[in-house]
Amino acid sequence: MSTITTKDGVQIFYKDWGTGQPIVFSHGWPLSADDWDAQMLFFGQRGFRVIALDRRGHGRSTQTWDGNDMDTYADDLAALTEKLDLKNAIHVGHSTGGGEVARYIGRHGTKRVATAVLISSVPPLMLKTDKNPAGLPLSVFDGLRAALVANRAQFYKDITLPFYGYNRPGATISEGIREHWWYQGMMGGVKPHYDSIKAFSETDFTEDLKKFDIPTLILHGDDDQIVPIAASGLLSAKIVKNATLKVYPGYPHGAFTIHAEEFNNDMLTFFKKAERLAA
Repeated sequence: MSTITTKDGVQIFYKDWGTGQPIVFSHGWPLSADDWDAQMLFFGQRGFRVIALDRRGHGRSTQTWDGNDMDTYADDLAALTEKLDLKNAIHVGHSTGGGEVARYIGRHGTKRVATAVLISSVPPLMLKTDKNPAGLPLSVFDGLRAALVANRAQFYKDITLPFYGYNRPGATISEGIREHWWYQGMMGGVKPHYDSIKAFSETDFTEDLKKFDIPTLILHGDDDQIVPIAASGLLSAKIVKNATLKVYPGYPHGAFTIHAEEFNNDMLTFFKKAERLAA
C-alpha cells in the first residue's frame, strides 16, 4: 500500500498508476478512491498518470477523531501533490471531493494545477442561509447525522437508492453498484463520516471558487437528489471565471459511475481542448 504521512501523523492511502499528465481524483462522502475505478482505468489506458487518495477517515486512511474538516482535507491533498511533486495536474472532484478541490485551490493556489473538474459537487454552499436561499435546510443534514448514528450500515444501504436515481420509476438497479458503495462506506470511520456531514454541508466555498484561474469543467445532473443542481453546479458556474458547464438531463448524483463512458469522454474532450489552448 502507498501512503503519505501528514504533519499531524495521519496516514493517507493513495493509488498512483501509469505515466503522463497527472489526474488527481477526490472522492465523495463517505467513499474511497475505489469510487473512481472506471475513470482511473479509462484515463490510465489513454496515457495519463492517474492518482486517487482515500480522504482521512475514509477507506484505507487513518480513522481520525479530529481534523475532519475542509481545510484539513485540502491540506492533505496539498501534501500528496507536493510529496509526488505533481505539476500541470488535472484535479477532478465528485461531491465532497469537489469541495476538497475548491478549498485546495483556495488555500494553495494553482501553481501545480492545469485544469479542474467539479462533478455533482457541493460548492458553493449546500446549507440554506439568508444569502443562499436555494440551499437545503439544516434539518436535512441533522437527519443524515441521526440516521448515521441510529444504524450506519442500513443508512448506507438506503442512501444508494437516491444516490443513483434507483428510486425513480423505471430505473434499472445494479445491486453490485449498491454493494460497492456500501462496502466503501463501511471501510471508513464513523466519527470522520459524522463530522464530514458538517464539513460538506456548511462550508462556504464562494471565495475559493473566485480564485480559480484555470480551465474548469462543471458537470451535474439535473435530477441530483443528493446535491441539488440549483444551489451547486449552476451557481458555481457563475462564480468560476470562464467555467464550462454541462447539465445532464435526468441524471442522478452518482451518474459518473452509471454513465461512466459518457462522463469520461466529455472530460477527455475538455482536457484535449484545454491542452490545445495552453500550447
